[in-house]
Amino acid sequence: MPELSASHRLRVGRYAEPNRIYLLTTNTLDTKPVFNDFASGRLVVAQFRAAQDQGFAKSLAWVVMPDHFHWLIELQRGSLSGLMQRTKSLSTKAVNRSTGRRISLWQQGFHDRALRREEDLIKLARYIVANPLWAGLVEKLGDYPLWDAVWV
Repeated sequence: MPELSASHRLRVGRYAEPNRIYLLTTNTLDTKPVFNDFASGRLVVAQFRAAQDQGFAKSLAWVVMPDHFHWLIELQRGSLSGLMQRTKSLSTKAVNRSTGRRISLWQQGFHDRALRREEDLIKLARYIVANPLWAGLVEKLGDYPLWDAVWV
Protein backbone atom coordinates (compact mmCIF):
# COMPACT_ATOMS: atom_id res chain seq x y z
CA MET A 1 0.00 0.00 0.00
CA PRO A 2 1.43 3.44 -0.90
CA GLU A 3 2.53 5.78 1.89
CA LEU A 4 -0.10 8.44 2.62
CA SER A 5 0.82 12.07 3.26
CA ALA A 6 0.25 13.42 6.77
CA SER A 7 -2.86 15.35 5.65
CA HIS A 8 -4.34 12.21 4.07
CA ARG A 9 -3.57 10.10 7.15
CA LEU A 10 -5.54 12.63 9.23
CA ARG A 11 -8.64 11.88 7.15
CA VAL A 12 -8.49 8.09 7.48
CA GLY A 13 -11.40 6.98 9.62
CA ARG A 14 -12.79 10.52 10.05
CA TYR A 15 -16.51 10.46 10.68
CA ALA A 16 -18.62 13.54 11.38
CA GLU A 17 -21.86 13.20 13.28
CA PRO A 18 -24.35 16.08 13.66
CA ASN A 19 -24.88 17.26 17.26
CA ARG A 20 -21.59 15.69 18.34
CA ILE A 21 -18.95 17.82 20.03
CA TYR A 22 -15.50 18.06 18.45
CA LEU A 23 -12.24 19.75 19.28
CA LEU A 24 -10.66 21.03 16.05
CA THR A 25 -7.06 22.21 15.76
CA THR A 26 -5.09 23.48 12.80
CA ASN A 27 -1.74 25.21 12.32
CA THR A 28 -0.59 28.04 10.13
CA LEU A 29 1.66 27.14 7.22
CA ASP A 30 5.16 26.42 8.52
CA THR A 31 3.77 27.42 11.96
CA LYS A 32 4.44 31.07 11.19
CA PRO A 33 3.07 33.42 13.91
CA VAL A 34 0.63 35.12 11.55
CA PHE A 35 -1.77 36.02 14.34
CA ASN A 36 0.69 38.04 16.40
CA ASP A 37 -1.25 40.68 14.46
CA PHE A 38 -4.52 40.56 16.41
CA ALA A 39 -6.44 42.26 13.57
CA SER A 40 -5.69 39.24 11.39
CA GLY A 41 -6.74 36.94 14.23
CA ARG A 42 -10.09 38.75 14.42
CA LEU A 43 -10.68 37.77 10.79
CA VAL A 44 -10.45 34.09 11.80
CA VAL A 45 -12.83 34.76 14.68
CA ALA A 46 -15.27 36.27 12.18
CA GLN A 47 -15.27 32.93 10.33
CA PHE A 48 -16.06 31.05 13.55
CA ARG A 49 -19.03 33.37 14.03
CA ALA A 50 -20.11 33.02 10.39
CA ALA A 51 -20.08 29.21 10.72
CA GLN A 52 -22.40 29.54 13.71
CA ASP A 53 -24.66 32.14 12.06
CA GLN A 54 -25.00 29.90 8.99
CA GLY A 55 -25.92 26.88 11.12
CA PHE A 56 -22.83 24.75 10.44
CA ALA A 57 -21.51 24.61 14.00
CA LYS A 58 -22.21 25.96 17.44
CA SER A 59 -19.00 27.45 18.86
CA LEU A 60 -18.48 26.39 22.47
CA ALA A 61 -14.92 27.68 23.02
CA TRP A 62 -12.02 28.84 20.88
CA VAL A 63 -8.63 30.47 20.95
CA VAL A 64 -6.61 31.85 18.03
CA MET A 65 -2.94 31.58 18.92
CA PRO A 66 -0.15 33.18 16.87
CA ASP A 67 0.38 29.98 14.82
CA HIS A 68 -2.71 27.79 15.34
CA PHE A 69 -6.23 27.66 16.66
CA HIS A 70 -8.30 25.38 18.86
CA TRP A 71 -12.06 25.39 18.25
CA LEU A 72 -14.52 23.42 20.36
CA ILE A 73 -17.73 23.02 18.39
CA GLU A 74 -20.99 21.16 18.30
CA LEU A 75 -21.40 20.16 14.66
CA GLN A 76 -24.84 21.17 13.39
CA ARG A 77 -24.76 20.21 9.71
CA GLY A 78 -22.30 19.27 7.02
CA SER A 79 -18.94 17.63 7.58
CA LEU A 80 -15.91 18.54 9.65
CA SER A 81 -13.84 18.67 6.47
CA GLY A 82 -16.31 21.05 4.84
CA LEU A 83 -16.44 23.25 7.93
CA MET A 84 -12.68 23.47 8.18
CA GLN A 85 -12.20 23.98 4.44
CA ARG A 86 -14.67 26.88 4.51
CA THR A 87 -13.18 28.40 7.64
CA LYS A 88 -9.60 28.16 6.41
CA SER A 89 -10.40 29.34 2.87
CA LEU A 90 -12.52 32.32 3.90
CA SER A 91 -10.11 33.39 6.65
CA THR A 92 -7.21 33.23 4.18
CA LYS A 93 -9.12 35.41 1.71
CA ALA A 94 -10.01 37.89 4.46
CA VAL A 95 -6.42 38.12 5.76
CA ASN A 96 -5.05 38.53 2.23
CA ARG A 97 -7.61 41.23 1.47
CA SER A 98 -6.79 43.02 4.71
CA THR A 99 -3.00 42.88 4.29
CA GLY A 100 -2.84 43.31 0.51
CA ARG A 101 -0.79 40.11 0.23
CA ARG A 102 -1.46 36.76 -1.41
CA ILE A 103 -0.16 34.16 0.99
CA SER A 104 -1.16 30.62 1.86
CA LEU A 105 -2.18 30.80 5.49
CA TRP A 106 -2.87 27.26 6.73
CA GLN A 107 -1.18 23.87 6.71
CA GLN A 108 -3.11 21.13 4.95
CA GLY A 109 -5.37 19.04 7.10
CA PHE A 110 -6.47 19.45 10.68
CA HIS A 111 -6.80 17.43 13.84
CA ASP A 112 -10.18 16.53 15.27
CA ARG A 113 -11.22 14.77 18.42
CA ALA A 114 -14.80 13.67 19.03
CA LEU A 115 -15.85 14.12 22.62
CA ARG A 116 -18.16 11.95 24.60
CA ARG A 117 -21.02 13.85 26.18
CA GLU A 118 -19.93 12.83 29.66
CA GLU A 119 -16.47 14.35 29.27
CA ASP A 120 -15.90 17.53 31.24
CA LEU A 121 -16.48 20.19 28.58
CA ILE A 122 -15.81 23.03 30.98
CA LYS A 123 -12.39 21.55 31.80
CA LEU A 124 -11.56 21.25 28.09
CA ALA A 125 -12.81 24.80 27.43
CA ARG A 126 -10.55 26.07 30.22
CA TYR A 127 -7.62 24.25 28.64
CA ILE A 128 -8.40 25.90 25.29
CA VAL A 129 -8.74 29.45 26.54
CA ALA A 130 -5.73 29.12 28.88
CA ASN A 131 -3.35 28.44 25.96
CA PRO A 132 -2.11 32.08 25.87
CA LEU A 133 -1.20 31.87 29.59
CA TRP A 134 0.76 28.63 29.17
CA ALA A 135 2.50 30.02 26.08
CA GLY A 136 3.62 33.05 28.12
CA LEU A 137 1.80 35.50 25.85
CA VAL A 138 -0.06 37.16 28.74
CA GLU A 139 -0.10 37.11 32.53
CA LYS A 140 -3.89 37.18 32.85
CA LEU A 141 -6.44 35.51 30.59
CA GLY A 142 -8.39 38.72 30.11
CA ASP A 143 -5.33 40.35 28.56
CA TYR A 144 -5.46 38.09 25.48
CA PRO A 145 -8.04 39.25 22.92
CA LEU A 146 -8.53 36.15 20.76
CA TRP A 147 -10.57 33.69 22.82
CA ASP A 148 -14.10 33.02 23.96
CA ALA A 149 -16.21 30.33 25.60
CA VAL A 150 -19.98 30.05 26.07
CA TRP A 151 -19.47 29.41 29.79
CA VAL A 152 -17.71 32.75 30.42
